[in-house]
Amino acid sequence: MTASWRFSALADRHRALGSALEDWSGMGTAWSYDKDPIEEYLAIRTKAGVMDVSGLKKLHIIGPHAAYVIDRATTRNVEKLKPGRSTYACMLNDAGKFVDDCVIYRMGPNSFMVVHGAGQGHEQLTMAAQGRDVMVMFDDNLHDISLQGPMAVDYLEPHVAGIRDLAYFSHIHTTLFGAPVTISRTGYTGERGYEIFCRGQDAPMIWDRIVAEGADMGIIPCRFTTLDLLRSESYLLFFPYDNSEKYPFADEACGDTLWELGLDFTVSPGKTGFRGAEEHYRLKGKERFKIYGVLLEGEEAAEEGAPILQDGVEVGVVTMGFYSPLNKHNVGIARMPVACAVDGTPLTIRNSTGEIKAVAHSMPFYDVDKKRRTAKG
Repeated sequence: MTASWRFSALADRHRALGSALEDWSGMGTAWSYDKDPIEEYLAIRTKAGVMDVSGLKKLHIIGPHAAYVIDRATTRNVEKLKPGRSTYACMLNDAGKFVDDCVIYRMGPNSFMVVHGAGQGHEQLTMAAQGRDVMVMFDDNLHDISLQGPMAVDYLEPHVAGIRDLAYFSHIHTTLFGAPVTISRTGYTGERGYEIFCRGQDAPMIWDRIVAEGADMGIIPCRFTTLDLLRSESYLLFFPYDNSEKYPFADEACGDTLWELGLDFTVSPGKTGFRGAEEHYRLKGKERFKIYGVLLEGEEAAEEGAPILQDGVEVGVVTMGFYSPLNKHNVGIARMPVACAVDGTPLTIRNSTGEIKAVAHSMPFYDVDKKRRTAKG
């Protein structure tokens, strides 16, 4: 295992399933299990899967200036966020370039939780908190067990009153198997799903109950990297694997704009005053590339980092590719020139095994109208 400074209470469960606990964001995380990841993909798409995503960093922002701190550090207007609701947001540097994304949960009038990945979210929030009447607390005891898939709600219903009425991007404080939890209707799979925030001491019991009781429903444990298969279809970006931190431009500092990443929708209409706002607006229309989809012929998936060619000239790169045996499509997330990011543009993907014909295609490829993840009842 890579040397880590954060530890999941579920580490022994992952080892028992064959994981070597590779590092992600400072925590040993289950990148692999001793089974086919397609089995896990199919479980989440058709039934449900349970996944340990405790490597996400959880920050409590509490105090009279909490809303100001989040307003300064992120692209969303949190004054419009009601307690019990959450929203997806981005964070920028002074150059107007993306440095992290997050989900902001409003817990009360002066109380928020911000959950982010491997970017600079913690640093952004602590910077904005300097000199303000606010506490920023990193909470690594709080674990995050993600139960994702169309049958997740069926499993939870006998245990959590009102779970069917919980709207997309809403959360409740309740108990599960007698333990205090916050259950959020969020996830990173493109399916209806729930994140169960619990104490570290309760995480093994909750995990074991879901795995044991959910088995008859087809619910199985899933590795963290199964998310790559799901996100390829669902247009879910993963920092830094889709970013210039991994695919840098020559003679340019790392950093992508929200216009380039297709994340400009995370800026609340008319909002100013957040870090990098002036540069963000100035850079509109100056995109050097676009994140866009590719649709390949055949069943051989594009390799991560596979070059994209147009008329024999290398013009871009596939950041993640996947052939879905369920949906019978061969898709990928790619970085390509703006001029190529038009449906039907002929392209070629150069795998290590040879070249594959493809066309540019808008994303998402799966559940385009997002009816599955937002389903009611």
